[in-house]
Amino acid sequence: MLGCKRLLLMAAVISLWPAAPIIAAETWRMDQGQNWKAVSGKDEDKSAVADKYLLAVAEIKRLVNMGETKAVGKALSTLKKDFPEVTGPDLDAFIKAELLFSKGKFVKAIRSYNKFLDEYPKSEFYEAVLDREFAIGTAFLAGRKKTVLGLFRIRGYAEGEKIMERIVDRAGGAPIAEKAALAVAKSYEKRKRFNDAYAKWSEISSQWPTGQIGKDALLAMARCKHAAYRGPKYDGSSLVSAKSYYENFKLRYPKEAEEMQIDAKLKQINEQIAYKQFGIGQYYQQTGSKQAANFYYQMVTDNWPETVAGKLVKRIKVND
Repeated sequence: MLGCKRLLLMAAVISLWPAAPIIAAETWRMDQGQNWKAVSGKDEDKSAVADKYLLAVAEIKRLVNMGETKAVGKALSTLKKDFPEVTGPDLDAFIKAELLFSKGKFVKAIRSYNKFLDEYPKSEFYEAVLDREFAIGTAFLAGRKKTVLGLFRIRGYAEGEKIMERIVDRAGGAPIAEKAALAVAKSYEKRKRFNDAYAKWSEISSQWPTGQIGKDALLAMARCKHAAYRGPKYDGSSLVSAKSYYENFKLRYPKEAEEMQIDAKLKQINEQIAYKQFGIGQYYQQTGSKQAANFYYQMVTDNWPETVAGKLVKRIKVND
């Protein structure tokens, strides 16, 4: 009558949409109480049955989003009773995970979703479950807390990272894999974990080197390497890397580079590198290593004469 489990796949997808579903053929309308009501009794055929099914699914979606766990369980049981052709072990596993999700038990829900994906890799609900896992991973990356040892509440960043990494492994080159990888990289950046962010953007660049995602990854690698620089008293290799990535971006995407003022960023990096080398020269001068000091001062003069450090070097004279 309704086409096997494809109907519940529609239910799973609809349950993940943030807004109310759009039901085909305009057979249903939402009333002021946010409930769907039939406005036409015509066409008592397969189409009408499908509309009835979608109405039930829309109600389940609403209950899941509201966290009405008992009502969700009852509605799902009714759905199975009214449409027995959609029942099966994968449906039962999906329902179990959805009920945990509706209770806000995200860690247990993820375990159930993972078990589902392991046991039913060919299920028509597979992609819908990946979408649900992505939603939970996003919540943890945004700072949602989890309970540890039954006592402590900590931010679930690590849990979110694991969830997204598993999605990437499972989904391969699918769009959701890109979204999951990007979510991790952006989360690292937001938390100022720039070295981790760079590593993740580098992975993304290797896996998706072209298109918008490849362009974004190249720029992000430059941005993260630049942000990772801690100052003239620390290692300056990240500045050299940042400069290389920005120059590569400018070469490959000249229009975007102009819009994003990449030249200004390169100028800033040159100032920072020059000042770093100038500081090394000062150190050697203060410790009596005049030859080494002159070497670094000359490097600044030769490579960055127009920088602040380059102008400072001109005022210094170190005798051999």
